[in-house]
Amino acid sequence: MQWETVIGLEVHVQLATRSKIFSGASTAFGAEPNTQACAVDLGLPGVLPVLNEAAVAMAVQFGLAIHAEIPEVSVFDRKNYFYPDLPKGYQTSQMYHPIVGAGEVEITLDDGSTKRIRVHHAHLEEDAGKSLHEDFHGMTGVDLNRAGTPLLEIVSEPDLRSAKEAAAYLKAIHSIVTYLGISDGNMAEGSMRCDVNVSVRPRGQEAYGTRAEIKNVNSFRFVERAIAFEVERQVELIEDGGKVVQETRLFDPDRDETRSMRTKEEANDYRYFPCPDLLPVVLDQAYVDHLRSNLPELPAEKRARFEQELGLSAYDASVLSATREMADFFEEAKNVCGDAKQAANWVQGELSGALNREGLPIADSPVSARQLGELIARVMDDTINGKAAKQVFQALWNGQGASADDIIEAQGLKQVTDSGAIEAMIDQVIAESPAQVAQYRDAEPDKRGKMIGYFVGQVMKASRGTANPQQVNQLLKEKLDALC
Repeated sequence: MQWETVIGLEVHVQLATRSKIFSGASTAFGAEPNTQACAVDLGLPGVLPVLNEAAVAMAVQFGLAIHAEIPEVSVFDRKNYFYPDLPKGYQTSQMYHPIVGAGEVEITLDDGSTKRIRVHHAHLEEDAGKSLHEDFHGMTGVDLNRAGTPLLEIVSEPDLRSAKEAAAYLKAIHSIVTYLGISDGNMAEGSMRCDVNVSVRPRGQEAYGTRAEIKNVNSFRFVERAIAFEVERQVELIEDGGKVVQETRLFDPDRDETRSMRTKEEANDYRYFPCPDLLPVVLDQAYVDHLRSNLPELPAEKRARFEQELGLSAYDASVLSATREMADFFEEAKNVCGDAKQAANWVQGELSGALNREGLPIADSPVSARQLGELIARVMDDTINGKAAKQVFQALWNGQGASADDIIEAQGLKQVTDSGAIEAMIDQVIAESPAQVAQYRDAEPDKRGKMIGYFVGQVMKASRGTANPQQVNQLLKEKLDALC
């Protein structure tokens, strides 16, 4: 039997506010446990929440970016459950009237095709604290620094049909929120994580199968691996005569498997009701229009501009617009050197290779965009050749000079383009290579092209790599052919 996978994602994005969603406590990462949880976050008697307007603005910006409906009125609800890291005994969320309505996100697949994934809604909520198990023998510690941190939960429709599509969707969401600047998207620090809802059904069946929810997956790679395992588990279970149970599961990356945590709760288990301490949020059209007018150029728009205005291929445009940092770096390098294609080649080639080897994000590149643009310009104006350019790049990477020009001057890498100087080196090489000259002269004319490489290598060696290769090839051929 052929099985179809059905996937929906609930993506939790930590918003980049300086304070929490209902209090003035800091949201900075890395503080000592329980040093950033105030009376409001702890739900102490007599305190009242005050909504952070910046969180509202960020949520609306995301909605506008995915062409979603922005309701005039949204309402906060209490989601009631009891867990050690939830000090109030409830989480303030939005169940019935979320701040962002239906929208869509376009994803790009491996074959270059695109697919539109519907977003059901996105709502604001506060994060819970964090239970710590590894530092306590036989006990659990609770850190409430995260309690009250503003989250935007983005809920997709079940439109995803493979692990690859799910990862592409998550990457698209990551790209949008980081372009907007509403989140740093740092998955290692918990700024973005997702719950993955997976089910299978016989191909052609309209009704959905029973789903399992995999909680708090925090990397693109883990999303793919968790889905792959879960699909295989569900198919084997059904084919062996069993039934999939609706439950919450956890992905263990060390064992590359999901395992059961608890049976899945339904909405009525949480006893949602409107939060009595918070008024409905009412957005007037002028406020929404103001936020719309201040949206930055988004990934899809930037990708289209790179193709249409700069003449880049669809692949290059997609890679270079994937993150705001990458796009900004490329554009600055392009502006300095004046050539989009050359800048694209260097950013995706030499620079990306060095960053990958060192495990560095482009924001931490030792070579700045201006430095790279200046280096490319020196290749384009024939100041240096390609081989020397790689030497200059490595020197810049190692901090051996402030600019390409400094390194070119200090290391004597300036390309020799004086034809008289090049001819003198060629004459010396020919004079010192009588056997190779005789072989060249005796060879069939159509085979001489391959033999010229020896002479080119000797001239480049004599010039310490600074001779212009095109001139060397042209003059060598003229001189050698004259001897035949």
